[in-house]
Amino acid sequence: QKKKKRSESPCLFNTNKTEKNNLIKMLGKSAHLATILALCFIQLSQAYSATEDARIIAEYKRNLNKTGIELDHAKIARTLVHQANWAAVGTISTNSAVLGFPMVNIISVNDNDVYGHSSGSIQFLLTDLDFTGPDWQSNNKVTFLFTDEQTLHCSRKYPNSIDPMEPTCPRVIISGEVIKMDKNSPIYDSAIVSFVERHPAAKNWLKAHTFYLCELDIKNIFVLDYYGGPHTVKADDYYNVKLQ
Repeated sequence: QKKKKRSESPCLFNTNKTEKNNLIKMLGKSAHLATILALCFIQLSQAYSATEDARIIAEYKRNLNKTGIELDHAKIARTLVHQANWAAVGTISTNSAVLGFPMVNIISVNDNDVYGHSSGSIQFLLTDLDFTGPDWQSNNKVTFLFTDEQTLHCSRKYPNSIDPMEPTCPRVIISGEVIKMDKNSPIYDSAIVSFVERHPAAKNWLKAHTFYLCELDIKNIFVLDYYGGPHTVKADDYYNVKLQ
């Protein structure tokens, strides 16, 4: 009778009940979680190959090139910003309950000019009654996240849906500084009109909750749109894109 083959893995998560008990006995009564996790980590680290990872990414890129598709990272960034009505915004919290922690909020955004065309300029209304208003006045450095899944282009992709965390579900991370727009600026009134056209509810916000219009002074843009890590896009290249 052949002996049952033992699992080659020492990791408790990959063994049956008998093997788990044998492993614990082998380690002795002093066995503890850190030891077990160390064994698991050794197995996982041995399984990972940076060379193999690079080979897979290179193969993906070769297949992409065969399709004739060229990824224009600046254009992808502009497209994601333009098609989004809102963004997730990160700040450093000034709220006493989570002082100094990262804070995330949802902010309605607009990049349209008065003709409804993409300008690339990210404009948004803030109020000091919300999280982001007090935060930016303490530290005006913020980060905006836009993803293609905001319009469900990934999860509803036919015939194969894409998980929002996959690099092939494009996202753009834009960091910059908040600037409160001057009401006396020649572009202020048209910016308000454009914002309200895109967000009709904003008409009531401006009346009832002392909202004020801001824009983002872009300092850095990361685009993740394929395997192989993020790409840095210069602000000038971003603004120079012409969307149809």
